Amino acid sequence: MRAFWTSGRKAERAAYAVGAALMLSGLLHLVVFAVDGGPWTGPVSWRKPVTFGLSFGLTLVTIAWVSSFVRLGDRARNVVLGVFAADCVVEVALITLQAWRKVPSHFNEETAFDTVVTRMLAAGGGILVVTLVTLAVASFRRNPETAPSMRLAVRVGFAALLFALASGAAMIARGVTKVESGDQQAAYHIVAALKPAHFVTMHAILVLPLLAWLLTFTGLAEARRVRGVALASAAYWIVAAVVIVVSAIRFATA
Repeated sequence: MRAFWTSGRKAERAAYAVGAALMLSGLLHLVVFAVDGGPWTGPVSWRKPVTFGLSFGLTLVTIAWVSSFVRLGDRARNVVLGVFAADCVVEVALITLQAWRKVPSHFNEETAFDTVVTRMLAAGGGILVVTLVTLAVASFRRNPETAPSMRLAVRVGFAALLFALASGAAMIARGVTKVESGDQQAAYHIVAALKPAHFVTMHAILVLPLLAWLLTFTGLAEARRVRGVALASAAYWIVAAVVIVVSAIRFATA
């Protein structure tokens, strides 16, 4: 794993460092929760800076690593990773700020400042979609420099990630609709219904490429590694499909 740092491009190493800092922020707020107490669930809790710090940090590190297997020009890669990293920092910073202010970070329009934060978070979500879709499209370009097993893992991972982005957009759209109708608490309830689907599709981009990388240490022929990744991808999608269907039913009836 050290080789990914030493041989990584400057933009990738910078993203690794920023991702590590975000994960550290999440762990530090876990300590704050242990000291300060309070509820773990709900729109106002220390859970949000913890989980968002860890999740955004891990996702940023993952995307930086996976991007090294995607055929993309250096300038385009630098721009995409730079924008993605900056957006991750802003998202986590705003969520953390609102946690310290003891107010909800999402769907909160109680004051003019809270409204600005809510809209910035929504805009940041749009930026995440643009950057990740750019990488997803690039992952399907012909790239003979990457092993077929890794190419398959990355492509399936990005395909699942697109579902995660779609579910995230659906949560924001439905939540905003509820807030505008005057029922802010309902927005949090509805969003919770899609969280399992969002989670399981979000992390395929880490799990499957990680499996493909680990298979390189087994001594298996590349053809067998491709079959292994294909089987793991099919199993992942079966589980994801079940979670998506259940979450979609709950989301539709919430």
